[in-house]
Amino acid sequence: MELWQLQQRQSLPLESKIVHSQNVIKQWHEHFDGKVYVSFSGGKDSTVLLHLVRELYPEVPAVYVDTGLEYPEIRDFVKTIDNVIWLKPKLSFKQVIDKYGYPVISKEQSGWIYDARTGKTEKQKLRINKVSKKWQYLINAPFKISDRCCYYLKKKPIKDFEKESNLHPYLGIIAQESSRRTQEYLKFGCNSFNAARPVSKPLSVWLEQDIWNYLKSYNIPYSKIYDMGESRTGCMFCMFGCHLEKEPNRFQRMKVSHPQLYEYCITKLGLGNVLDYINVKYK
Repeated sequence: MELWQLQQRQSLPLESKIVHSQNVIKQWHEHFDGKVYVSFSGGKDSTVLLHLVRELYPEVPAVYVDTGLEYPEIRDFVKTIDNVIWLKPKLSFKQVIDKYGYPVISKEQSGWIYDARTGKTEKQKLRINKVSKKWQYLINAPFKISDRCCYYLKKKPIKDFEKESNLHPYLGIIAQESSRRTQEYLKFGCNSFNAARPVSKPLSVWLEQDIWNYLKSYNIPYSKIYDMGESRTGCMFCMFGCHLEKEPNRFQRMKVSHPQLYEYCITKLGLGNVLDYINVKYK
């Protein structure tokens, strides 16, 4: 698919996008004979997705990975939803950062830094050349850095679940969110039947404003964390991208909204030292 085709679909009215998503959902459900599930984070996008899927197929389960890093308001909201399967990762965030390192700057940069510092093969060691000049100094940081957090806390529990259950996921992913997701859509479309990991992304052509319009038009409950000033509801202690945020950034807001969790991550988990090192304010 060409970029202009995606942009054309993104410009459609909400009603047309709803019909498009319903067709995507039906195709996926029929292809796998109903052996499907909704990957549910408790965020606004997956809330809309779950509503769309269950309007057509009320019996489809939702799957939530309880990493221990979610906002309390997200967990509380997930508890209000019926037929949710809760998964627990085998490692905690503390165990991951102790063994592999902190998630900083971006998943890509952290992965390259980790390989450059710990790689045993020549190919891994040469990842040092991929690290941005701006972040080269992190190769000698006095703390571990890696991209392994997402894998052990989110991807692995889901991977294990899919292998055991033979269920195939609907994901609440929007192409607008990043260039990587845009490229994935252009390559596979909404239903990637032939990908290494087949997934359905019925909301691919939606925009963020469509999500809010749908929630309000259909009077759908959502987590109150959004009414507290948060626009993203990923892992609370993740430092990916925090250097790009305007003040008050995620940690400065956390100090006000969740002071106990703030104290735990900044002091006990050592995020304060890491943020000082990359020159990100958090007080």
